[in-house]
Amino acid sequence: MEIQTPLASRILYEDNHLIVVNKLPSEIVQGDKTGDMPLSDIVKVYIADKYKKPGDVFLGVVHRVDRPVSGAVIFARTSKALGRLNEMLKKRELQKKYWAVVKNKPPGKEGRLVHFLKKNEKQNKSYVVKEGTPGSKKAELYYKVVSKSQNYYLLEAELITGRHHQVRAQLSATGSPIKGDLKYGFDRTNKDASINLHSRELSFLHPVKKTKINIVAPTPDEKLWNVFTKHQNT
Repeated sequence: MEIQTPLASRILYEDNHLIVVNKLPSEIVQGDKTGDMPLSDIVKVYIADKYKKPGDVFLGVVHRVDRPVSGAVIFARTSKALGRLNEMLKKRELQKKYWAVVKNKPPGKEGRLVHFLKKNEKQNKSYVVKEGTPGSKKAELYYKVVSKSQNYYLLEAELITGRHHQVRAQLSATGSPIKGDLKYGFDRTNKDASINLHSRELSFLHPVKKTKINIVAPTPDEKLWNVFTKHQNT
């Protein structure tokens, strides 16, 4: 029960079709070259144990969240739900909001950011490039300042597009790199290798029931996050 117990406390939504988990910043969503156990496998073990399912458990990864990032991640428990959610992502019918802590104040209290990003596979990093650059994709988000502390600002970013490292790259391009994100220009890492970026809210129509689903993920229990969110976590 060492896997199931902590996971159960992080489940934000669960039914026969979907399961939404509040990811820890140390977890990978899918298996990679590190060989570390991914969150998808942990969820499979949880489902198999809870529902006494024999054999392989079906679990579809709907979207990924970077390893150092925390927050809400959707998994599909049926192929029907997976197919419909994938279609919703393509049509931009799944709304995602992220929270980010930055040291440098953004250009305004709120605004729209539009850049063109090109991914460098070898570096696993996306660069802001000129429009029309071969291999580049348009990246767009809206941001607003939610709160501020003595040294940092809490921003909310609502994604319009879903690009590789989009929030990280776009905020960095505006001169507001995310705390702990050395790859995108912050001056030092966080002690636990996390970055202060959190998948805060997901809103979508249930792929089978067609009811409105709104998921809000509490931020990690960490000193700086707690400064900003002690009155806002639900």
